[in-house]
Amino acid sequence: MRSIYSWPMFYTGVFCFFVLVIVLLFSFGTDEQVAKKALDRNGYTDIQMTGYDFFGCSKGDFFHTGFSGKDSKGNEVRGTVCSGLFRGSYIRIDD
Repeated sequence: MRSIYSWPMFYTGVFCFFVLVIVLLFSFGTDEQVAKKALDRNGYTDIQMTGYDFFGCSKGDFFHTGFSGKDSKGNEVRGTVCSGLFRGSYIRIDD
């Protein structure tokens, strides 16, 4: 009796699975250089990067870099610098 699954179909499925895993791994992360540049341009000082912030940005953003520091008025702030592939960076401040 012949199986409905063939080896080429199996290898194609395995290949697609690994491509999906690689895409997901590289689609989420931080970009500290871009975040630092955006924060410096907007007058933030004493900047500390806090790592990846999953809920800090919208779903179209690939990089979610958390930070803490002082704004241009000297107030302590925490937030996230969000950026995507074909868009610039923007800063979201946590209340």
